[in-house]
Amino acid sequence: MSSGYILFMVITGAMSLLGMFIGQRLQAKAKKYGAVPMRSGYTGAQIADMMLKHYNVDGVRITQGEGFLTDHYNPRAKVVSLSPAIYGGRSIMSAAVAAHEVGHAIQHDTDYPFLQMRSALVPFVQFSSKAQQFVLMFALGGVFGAGMNPIILLIAIALYGVTALFSVLTLPVEFDATRRGLEWLEASGISSGAEYEGAKDALRAAAMTYVAAALSAIVMVLFFVLKYAGSGRR
Repeated sequence: MSSGYILFMVITGAMSLLGMFIGQRLQAKAKKYGAVPMRSGYTGAQIADMMLKHYNVDGVRITQGEGFLTDHYNPRAKVVSLSPAIYGGRSIMSAAVAAHEVGHAIQHDTDYPFLQMRSALVPFVQFSSKAQQFVLMFALGGVFGAGMNPIILLIAIALYGVTALFSVLTLPVEFDATRRGLEWLEASGISSGAEYEGAKDALRAAAMTYVAAALSAIVMVLFFVLKYAGSGRR
Protein backbone atom coordinates (compact mmCIF):
# COMPACT_ATOMS: atom_id res chain seq x y z
CA MET A 1 0.00 0.00 0.00
CA SER A 2 1.46 3.39 -1.01
CA SER A 3 2.51 6.01 1.51
CA GLY A 4 0.29 8.51 -0.30
CA TYR A 5 -2.77 6.38 0.29
CA ILE A 6 -1.91 5.86 3.96
CA LEU A 7 -1.42 9.60 4.45
CA PHE A 8 -4.71 10.29 2.71
CA MET A 9 -6.55 7.84 4.97
CA VAL A 10 -4.97 9.38 8.08
CA ILE A 11 -6.00 12.88 7.01
CA THR A 12 -9.57 11.95 6.07
CA GLY A 13 -9.91 9.92 9.25
CA ALA A 14 -8.71 12.80 11.42
CA MET A 15 -11.03 15.26 9.66
CA SER A 16 -13.96 12.86 10.03
CA LEU A 17 -13.32 12.52 13.75
CA LEU A 18 -13.10 16.29 14.13
CA GLY A 19 -16.36 16.74 12.23
CA MET A 20 -18.02 14.05 14.33
CA PHE A 21 -16.88 15.67 17.58
CA ILE A 22 -18.11 19.13 16.53
CA GLY A 23 -21.38 17.68 15.25
CA GLN A 24 -22.02 15.92 18.55
CA ARG A 25 -21.19 19.10 20.44
CA LEU A 26 -23.70 21.03 18.35
CA GLN A 27 -26.38 18.43 19.02
CA ALA A 28 -25.66 18.67 22.74
CA LYS A 29 -26.00 22.46 22.63
CA ALA A 30 -29.20 22.17 20.61
CA LYS A 31 -30.64 19.77 23.17
CA LYS A 32 -29.54 21.96 26.08
CA TYR A 33 -30.88 25.27 24.78
CA GLY A 34 -33.84 23.65 23.09
CA ALA A 35 -35.09 22.74 26.56
CA VAL A 36 -34.85 26.30 27.94
CA PRO A 37 -37.97 28.37 27.15
CA MET A 38 -37.74 32.05 26.25
CA ARG A 39 -39.50 34.44 28.61
CA SER A 40 -41.05 36.22 25.62
CA GLY A 41 -42.89 33.03 24.62
CA TYR A 42 -42.45 33.67 20.89
CA THR A 43 -41.99 30.76 18.51
CA GLY A 44 -39.11 30.61 16.08
CA ALA A 45 -41.49 31.38 13.21
CA GLN A 46 -42.83 34.45 15.00
CA ILE A 47 -39.34 35.72 15.75
CA ALA A 48 -38.32 35.24 12.12
CA ASP A 49 -41.39 37.16 10.96
CA MET A 50 -40.79 40.03 13.39
CA MET A 51 -37.14 40.33 12.37
CA LEU A 52 -38.02 40.40 8.67
CA LYS A 53 -40.56 43.13 9.27
CA HIS A 54 -38.13 45.13 11.42
CA TYR A 55 -35.64 45.26 8.55
CA ASN A 56 -38.38 45.78 5.91
CA VAL A 57 -37.42 42.66 4.00
CA ASP A 58 -40.28 41.83 1.64
CA GLY A 59 -41.06 38.72 -0.38
CA VAL A 60 -39.44 36.22 1.98
CA ARG A 61 -41.57 33.26 3.10
CA ILE A 62 -41.11 31.38 6.36
CA THR A 63 -41.84 27.68 6.06
CA GLN A 64 -41.59 24.61 8.25
CA GLY A 65 -39.12 22.08 6.92
CA GLU A 66 -38.37 18.55 8.03
CA GLY A 67 -35.70 16.87 10.13
CA PHE A 68 -33.41 18.17 12.87
CA LEU A 69 -30.98 21.08 12.47
CA THR A 70 -31.94 21.40 8.79
CA ASP A 71 -32.66 25.12 9.04
CA HIS A 72 -31.51 27.22 6.09
CA TYR A 73 -32.25 30.19 3.85
CA ASN A 74 -32.78 29.61 0.13
CA PRO A 75 -31.82 32.82 -1.72
CA ARG A 76 -33.28 31.65 -5.03
CA ALA A 77 -36.72 30.87 -3.61
CA LYS A 78 -36.41 33.56 -0.90
CA VAL A 79 -37.52 31.08 1.74
CA VAL A 80 -36.47 30.77 5.38
CA SER A 81 -36.93 27.08 6.12
CA LEU A 82 -37.05 26.20 9.80
CA SER A 83 -37.02 22.66 11.17
CA PRO A 84 -40.10 21.68 13.24
CA ALA A 85 -38.32 22.15 16.58
CA ILE A 86 -37.27 25.67 15.59
CA TYR A 87 -40.39 26.71 13.70
CA GLY A 88 -42.81 25.97 16.52
CA GLY A 89 -40.36 25.96 19.41
CA ARG A 90 -40.29 28.69 22.05
CA SER A 91 -36.79 28.01 23.32
CA ILE A 92 -33.47 29.84 23.30
CA MET A 93 -32.35 27.55 20.48
CA SER A 94 -35.44 28.37 18.44
CA ALA A 95 -34.89 32.10 18.81
CA ALA A 96 -31.18 31.90 18.00
CA VAL A 97 -31.54 29.76 14.89
CA ALA A 98 -34.55 31.67 13.55
CA ALA A 99 -32.72 35.00 13.94
CA HIS A 100 -29.60 33.56 12.33
CA GLU A 101 -31.48 32.33 9.25
CA VAL A 102 -33.23 35.67 8.85
CA GLY A 103 -29.74 37.17 9.03
CA HIS A 104 -29.09 35.41 5.72
CA ALA A 105 -32.29 36.87 4.24
CA ILE A 106 -31.10 40.33 5.25
CA GLN A 107 -27.71 39.63 3.64
CA HIS A 108 -29.53 38.73 0.43
CA ASP A 109 -31.72 41.81 0.60
CA THR A 110 -28.71 44.11 1.13
CA ASP A 111 -26.49 42.38 -1.49
CA TYR A 112 -23.93 41.22 1.04
CA PRO A 113 -20.85 40.58 -1.16
CA PHE A 114 -19.67 37.33 0.41
CA LEU A 115 -23.13 35.81 0.01
CA GLN A 116 -23.18 36.86 -3.64
CA MET A 117 -19.76 35.33 -4.25
CA ARG A 118 -20.73 32.09 -2.52
CA SER A 119 -23.99 31.86 -4.47
CA ALA A 120 -22.09 32.35 -7.74
CA LEU A 121 -19.89 29.35 -6.86
CA VAL A 122 -22.80 26.95 -6.26
CA PRO A 123 -22.95 25.49 -9.82
CA PHE A 124 -19.18 24.91 -9.78
CA VAL A 125 -19.32 23.29 -6.35
CA GLN A 126 -22.11 20.96 -7.47
CA PHE A 127 -20.03 19.84 -10.46
CA SER A 128 -16.87 19.58 -8.37
CA SER A 129 -18.56 17.43 -5.72
CA LYS A 130 -19.74 14.94 -8.35
CA ALA A 131 -16.38 14.79 -10.11
CA GLN A 132 -14.20 14.50 -7.01
CA GLN A 133 -15.04 10.88 -6.25
CA PHE A 134 -13.96 9.76 -9.72
CA VAL A 135 -10.81 11.88 -9.86
CA LEU A 136 -9.84 10.75 -6.37
CA MET A 137 -9.54 7.12 -7.49
CA PHE A 138 -7.10 8.09 -10.20
CA ALA A 139 -5.25 10.62 -8.03
CA LEU A 140 -4.45 7.97 -5.45
CA GLY A 141 -3.40 5.56 -8.15
CA GLY A 142 -5.80 2.94 -6.83
CA VAL A 143 -5.80 1.46 -3.37
CA PHE A 144 -2.37 -0.12 -3.77
CA GLY A 145 -0.99 2.31 -6.35
CA ALA A 146 2.60 3.41 -6.04
CA GLY A 147 2.41 6.73 -7.86
CA MET A 148 0.17 9.65 -8.67
CA ASN A 149 -0.31 11.11 -12.14
CA PRO A 150 0.64 14.86 -12.14
CA ILE A 151 -2.18 15.74 -14.56
CA ILE A 152 -4.76 14.02 -12.39
CA LEU A 153 -3.30 15.71 -9.34
CA LEU A 154 -3.76 19.13 -10.98
CA ILE A 155 -7.39 18.28 -11.72
CA ALA A 156 -7.84 17.17 -8.12
CA ILE A 157 -6.31 20.43 -6.88
CA ALA A 158 -8.72 22.42 -9.05
CA LEU A 159 -11.78 20.43 -7.96
CA TYR A 160 -10.96 20.44 -4.27
CA GLY A 161 -9.86 24.05 -4.57
CA VAL A 162 -13.39 25.04 -5.60
CA THR A 163 -14.79 23.25 -2.56
CA ALA A 164 -12.21 24.90 -0.30
CA LEU A 165 -12.96 28.36 -1.69
CA PHE A 166 -16.67 27.82 -1.16
CA SER A 167 -16.07 26.65 2.41
CA VAL A 168 -13.87 29.64 3.19
CA LEU A 169 -16.41 32.09 1.74
CA THR A 170 -19.07 30.41 3.85
CA LEU A 171 -17.32 31.50 7.06
CA PRO A 172 -17.90 35.27 6.80
CA VAL A 173 -21.44 34.58 5.56
CA GLU A 174 -22.26 32.47 8.61
CA PHE A 175 -20.48 34.69 11.12
CA ASP A 176 -22.19 37.80 9.75
CA ALA A 177 -25.63 36.15 9.85
CA THR A 178 -25.00 35.23 13.49
CA ARG A 179 -23.91 38.78 14.28
CA ARG A 180 -27.05 40.23 12.68
CA GLY A 181 -29.31 37.76 14.46
CA LEU A 182 -27.77 38.31 17.90
CA GLU A 183 -27.75 42.09 17.51
CA TRP A 184 -31.45 42.11 16.68
CA LEU A 185 -32.37 39.72 19.49
CA GLU A 186 -30.63 41.99 21.98
CA ALA A 187 -31.78 45.33 20.50
CA SER A 188 -35.40 44.17 20.26
CA GLY A 189 -35.38 43.11 23.89
CA ILE A 190 -36.50 39.59 22.97
CA SER A 191 -33.30 38.11 24.32
CA SER A 192 -31.11 39.48 27.11
CA GLY A 193 -28.91 38.33 29.94
CA ALA A 194 -28.64 34.55 30.23
CA GLU A 195 -30.96 34.04 27.26
CA TYR A 196 -28.73 36.15 25.04
CA GLU A 197 -25.58 34.36 26.24
CA GLY A 198 -27.26 31.02 25.59
CA ALA A 199 -28.20 32.06 22.05
CA LYS A 200 -24.62 33.18 21.44
CA ASP A 201 -23.25 29.89 22.78
CA ALA A 202 -25.61 27.85 20.59
CA LEU A 203 -24.73 29.77 17.43
CA ARG A 204 -21.03 29.60 18.22
CA ALA A 205 -21.29 25.81 18.31
CA ALA A 206 -23.11 25.85 14.97
CA ALA A 207 -20.42 28.09 13.45
CA MET A 208 -17.72 25.59 14.38
CA THR A 209 -19.23 23.06 11.97
CA TYR A 210 -18.42 25.46 9.12
CA VAL A 211 -14.94 26.06 10.49
CA ALA A 212 -14.32 22.31 10.54
CA ALA A 213 -15.62 21.95 6.96
CA ALA A 214 -13.33 24.76 5.76
CA LEU A 215 -10.34 23.28 7.56
CA SER A 216 -11.01 19.86 6.07
CA ALA A 217 -11.30 21.29 2.56
CA ILE A 218 -8.09 23.30 2.91
CA VAL A 219 -6.18 20.29 4.24
CA MET A 220 -7.32 18.22 1.25
CA VAL A 221 -6.08 20.86 -1.19
CA LEU A 222 -2.74 21.08 0.61
CA PHE A 223 -2.43 17.30 0.48
CA PHE A 224 -2.76 17.25 -3.31
CA VAL A 225 -0.56 20.32 -3.73
CA LEU A 226 2.24 18.65 -1.77
CA LYS A 227 1.81 15.44 -3.72
CA TYR A 228 1.96 17.38 -6.97
CA ALA A 229 5.12 19.17 -5.86
CA GLY A 230 6.67 15.83 -4.89
CA SER A 231 5.76 14.25 -8.23
CA GLY A 232 8.00 16.75 -10.03
CA ARG A 233 11.09 15.55 -8.17
CA ARG A 234 10.78 11.97 -9.36
